[in-house]
Amino acid sequence: MFCNACGKPVAAGATTCAACGQVQPVTVMAAPVGSRISRHGKLLGILWIAYALLNALVGFVLVVLANTLFIHLQEQGAPRFLHPLLTVVGIFILLKGALGMAAGFGLVQREGWARVAALVVAFISLFNMPIGTALGIYTLWVLMGANGDQEYERFVRENLAA
Repeated sequence: MFCNACGKPVAAGATTCAACGQVQPVTVMAAPVGSRISRHGKLLGILWIAYALLNALVGFVLVVLANTLFIHLQEQGAPRFLHPLLTVVGIFILLKGALGMAAGFGLVQREGWARVAALVVAFISLFNMPIGTALGIYTLWVLMGANGDQEYERFVRENLAA
């Protein structure tokens, strides 16, 4: 248990804090929680997996439409650049989904390389409003803290110890 005033440990059942003399109420603060990465790492991984599945679905639909519907529309006078443009955009979205899936699984499994992959896909996703932007900002907030690299290494070591 910890003192509500100064945060120092208080002996169980003590009515005052030995460090500051503050009278302790019946309830005292719980122990401080872990780092931001240890609290949010698994959730972040799950969100990246879900977002990657959404990207993969959109990319697949776009590639299929570009190679079926837009080929037939070209015969009826549609601009010829739409087919290759939409195919390239669809492939890019599929690749972004694959990177997001890898980053998500890496974060869930606490892999050492997953932090870099998640940061790369977060920067790319910042342009995809509103979901990609929100997830990108959340990823940057979790992984780019003051000591983000040391915290993430500790996060990975916790997995190895378990």
